[in-house]
Amino acid sequence: MTAPRPIPRAETVGSLLRPPELLAARRELAEGRTTRERVRELEDAAVLEAIRLQESVGLDVITDGEMRRGGWAVTTEALEGFEPREGGPGLTWRDERGASTQPVAQAGGGYPTVVRPIAPRRDLTEEYAFLVRHARVRTKFCMPAPSYHRRFWYREHSSAAYPTCEDFLTAVRDYQRTVLARLIELGCDYVQLDAPNYGTLCDRDNRRMLEARGHDLEAELAFDVALDSSLFEGFEGITRALHVCRGNAAGRWHSSGGYGTIAERLFPGLEVDVLLLEYDSERAGGFEPLACIRPGTVAVLGLLTTKSGAVEDEAVLERRIEEAARVKPLEELALSPQCGFASVAVGNPVTPEQQRAKLELVARVAHRVWGRA
Repeated sequence: MTAPRPIPRAETVGSLLRPPELLAARRELAEGRTTRERVRELEDAAVLEAIRLQESVGLDVITDGEMRRGGWAVTTEALEGFEPREGGPGLTWRDERGASTQPVAQAGGGYPTVVRPIAPRRDLTEEYAFLVRHARVRTKFCMPAPSYHRRFWYREHSSAAYPTCEDFLTAVRDYQRTVLARLIELGCDYVQLDAPNYGTLCDRDNRRMLEARGHDLEAELAFDVALDSSLFEGFEGITRALHVCRGNAAGRWHSSGGYGTIAERLFPGLEVDVLLLEYDSERAGGFEPLACIRPGTVAVLGLLTTKSGAVEDEAVLERRIEEAARVKPLEELALSPQCGFASVAVGNPVTPEQQRAKLELVARVAHRVWGRA
């Protein structure tokens, strides 16, 4: 029997700042002023640099920085079947002062909506194949949780393709199981799902908005927890992870409120090995909900913010880890930034130097507290 892998204590969530030349090349490609081959060259170079950055700072598990994606929510890049429609999730995005801003997803008019049966557009596993070929440390692959895709189904536009939202979510899950199978063939043993939909349900105003739209939040939560867990059924030898986000786009967020609102129904039901949780601001509440996480499941504390460049104090981070360890055993905790540095292409208001400093801090504190993986 293969020995279990050491628990990664110095974690990262997914995306890293994209080089300006890559962003410029993508704009030029859209305008017909460069080639797809040139963009691919720049993507390769960006991934190699992302690997060097993460390995050099000492992270225990790394990603490709999501350099090949327009944004973390890669669904509409990977799948056919979506068109822009009026509407959207109805979330209010806020800046660091709490002031409301234009929703990122609706910039340019309309919101991606499923209108036809989904079908693969491009092979996402090529991202991982390149990463694992060049990395010297453990690697992971990130993709949106099946449950996240509720925000792409709207009865007036989508029911001809999928009679119910649950039919659509199940189809997404089935597609993602084919991706997971291929990832395992390539040697991937760590898969992370990203699920801002759960973070949305921590927010009182968002809950009221969704209920006013006719959502049965308790029934949907129960379905979604079972759906996300079912993605991994039958696959052995992988670390199953899920990240609960509160919105992360150009330094903005859409959800506030502690995990206690949903912890008793969410955490025990998720059949995962790792939960990555945002704890970088007062909006996340206290650590008490960690008590609801299954024994043995590692809670990765997202204590460092990616929404601004100010680098956190090491002593404060260690005190917060000690505080969390009063609720969940220290051996079932780890450390990371709260989210990616560039969940959308433009990235958060953080410099490359600040990004490095934060990742170095994650590794330094984690290895001092837990030792190396």
